[in-house]
Amino acid sequence: MENYYDILGVSKNATAEELKKVYRKLAKKYHPDANVGNSKAEEMFKKVSKAYEVLSDETSRAKYDR
Repeated sequence: MENYYDILGVSKNATAEELKKVYRKLAKKYHPDANVGNSKAEEMFKKVSKAYEVLSDETSRAKYDR
């Protein structure tokens, strides 16, 4: 399993605001509409989205950290 913190490029003690800011930047960079036909960008977009989904929810983040 990949490290969600590494995917987003944040530390384990990143705040919710930091996560949101980094996620928006990366989502914009890797969004499929901005990278038509680029399967690597699409895959990275999915990873970034999943990482943010887990880390932005306190309960999911606590489970992930264990």
